[in-house]
Amino acid sequence: MKNIAVLFENDQCMVLNKPAGLAVQGGEGVGSSLDSLLSAEYSPRPLLVHRLDKDTSGVILVAKTKEAAALFSGIFARSAPGAVQKQYLAICSGCPEPPSGTIETDLEIRGTTRKARTTYLSSARHLFTGGEFSQLELELGTGRMHQIRRHLASIGHPILGDDKYGDFPLNKRLRKERGLKRLLLHAGRLVIPEGLCGFTLDVSAPLPEYFGAFLEGSSPA
Repeated sequence: MKNIAVLFENDQCMVLNKPAGLAVQGGEGVGSSLDSLLSAEYSPRPLLVHRLDKDTSGVILVAKTKEAAALFSGIFARSAPGAVQKQYLAICSGCPEPPSGTIETDLEIRGTTRKARTTYLSSARHLFTGGEFSQLELELGTGRMHQIRRHLASIGHPILGDDKYGDFPLNKRLRKERGLKRLLLHAGRLVIPEGLCGFTLDVSAPLPEYFGAFLEGSSPA
């Protein structure tokens, strides 16, 4: 846990800054996971109530008791306006048009088609040799598996460094030319209103250093 910052803590939960490359939950082929690290560090073990992709960094909440886990699991299951806010930052290929909007393409999850909604805003454009990229601010309206990655790929603007839904030749070139080694997607902020959990939760996680390192040498478009 020495490389995992605690961003917030009270008697109900902890909010952590998960590093990219760390799986949230163990399974076949998974060595270390956040769940196993929590089990080794704390007794009783904090409980998972939502997920981040292994390659996504940033804010993740774990509950300290079974009662709190039930409460927060219910909160994260809601998708209505005014519920939990999950805000992300990403760098994607190209420049989405319009520069802000909502993607509502249904996604197939384990054989079932589910509604999905992602809102995006292009906050900056950057020029590189042979390419143009955008910094995006995103908010999830639903919490489907790989939702942001799949939605951005569906409109032709995949996240840089995405080895599942991305532009593979571009990723290979950027790895060679700019040292791109990570998915450029970060869970930057989590907000839960007081009325849902008894206190106001508003926690942000700083961008990993590799975001800034990737942007060095670019110029605003």
